[in-house]
Amino acid sequence: MSKALLYDATLCIGCKQCEQACAEKNQLPYNETVAGEERQSDHKFTVVLSKGDKFMRRMCMNCQDPACASVCPVGAMHKTAAGPVIYEESRCMGCRYCMVACPFGVPKYEWSKVLPRVQKCTMCADRVQAGKPTACAEACPTGATKFGERDELIKEAEQRLHDNPGKYVNHVYGLTEVGGTSVLMLSSVPFEEFGFPAELTRDPLPLLTYRVLSRIPDFVPLGGILLGGVWWITHRREEVAAAEAQESAEKEARKARKK
Repeated sequence: MSKALLYDATLCIGCKQCEQACAEKNQLPYNETVAGEERQSDHKFTVVLSKGDKFMRRMCMNCQDPACASVCPVGAMHKTAAGPVIYEESRCMGCRYCMVACPFGVPKYEWSKVLPRVQKCTMCADRVQAGKPTACAEACPTGATKFGERDELIKEAEQRLHDNPGKYVNHVYGLTEVGGTSVLMLSSVPFEEFGFPAELTRDPLPLLTYRVLSRIPDFVPLGGILLGGVWWITHRREEVAAAEAQESAEKEARKARKK
């Protein structure tokens, strides 16, 4: 069965032990400067955000049907049966389509490196494969981040909403967004206040991509005509410019001979 994470923001104390555990697991730098960065980056895969006494985590949502994987032309991104969406560096050709496709803006590029890679949380795929919880869930001292079977975590999240209706926004974020994700979230404040996109489609984004791509044959003839027209206009401009230049040169030559 597919694994998942349940993050309950009402239990989060902002200790950032999840950030540190993530950095250690992925061999990333972590110090006071990095801890103070409130955004995901190529060296910070998860981030704890704060607004007063309210907290929220941002990380890769590890979608059930990930758009990043569907647009990757070489299969560098793909979803595992266990839940994580992993990245195979050896296959990546650096097109960065995954960065454009992700509805959550998760994948980041190592712009400063000579041999850059795409970087993101892969939900500790090796630990999950070995039957262990993710590093962030294991490090959380309050249980705000919980690891388990996705179906069971959905039931638990819905039960928490039922038992404490005044404590939470009445929505499990990640349950239906873009077809569902492997990260489920509960919060006492609207998720969009922490930058999460609101009113995302319930359809998996690759399905929408397919609907567009399936119409390409209808557009190809028209596109060919349009591109042919653009080529003709451009080529004609070049011909006219060349003819004008030759005529001007001939005039200058005739003037020179008269002198």
